[in-house]
Amino acid sequence: MPSDVEYSPVGEGLGMRDFWLYVWLRRAAVVSAHVTGVGLTLIISLLSRPGTSLFSWHPVCMSVAYCLCMTEGILLFSAEGSPFCFKSRKGKVRLHWLCQALVLVSAATGLGFMVASKNVSELPHLITWHSLLGSCTLAASLLQAACGICVVFHKQLRLSSPPPRLKLYHATCGLVVYLLATVTVMSAMFSDWFQATVKGMAWWAFLLLPLFTALVVMNQITNAHLPRKKVTS
Repeated sequence: MPSDVEYSPVGEGLGMRDFWLYVWLRRAAVVSAHVTGVGLTLIISLLSRPGTSLFSWHPVCMSVAYCLCMTEGILLFSAEGSPFCFKSRKGKVRLHWLCQALVLVSAATGLGFMVASKNVSELPHLITWHSLLGSCTLAASLLQAACGICVVFHKQLRLSSPPPRLKLYHATCGLVVYLLATVTVMSAMFSDWFQATVKGMAWWAFLLLPLFTALVVMNQITNAHLPRKKVTS
């Protein structure tokens, strides 16, 4: 049965000058999100001084997982400012799968280092908001991966939901996971380790950068998957 919901084209109702301004602003935002994700990962890795302790590998692995791999795995579908804009849809899906697999591997590795560090130091687990949010993010990441498997193998799994609805569920779940990851990363910046390492205006910049990337990702997902308007005859 045909749907009565359509997706309105980008820039509909805008003049040509306003439309091009809108497009270039979107491109600038996506490029900035790429730079922010890569930059945060590199800076956090340098600040962590990996190899100096078991804990030092935890921020590295988690920033690679959520600031880099998950961000790039979502933004590669963007038509504005994506370095993978020349790839086919099938190629983008494969890269998306690779990025999300790296998310799970890196996150599991980071969790392992944290657990080992806590055990060596004989410190209790799951007593901070950051650790609780991180646990929720990891659980949601596993659920999101399962949802992605359902999208790709819906025929083999004989699922009753149609593929478009599964894709909508997948996108919505992905948005929730990314927002959870953003809150978790921001909560890490209130930890004793990070506040002792970064101070002053630099701390505020670090706090706001993940939020900016989250806004770009949220805008992309909602524009790509949520209906804009009803069509009336």
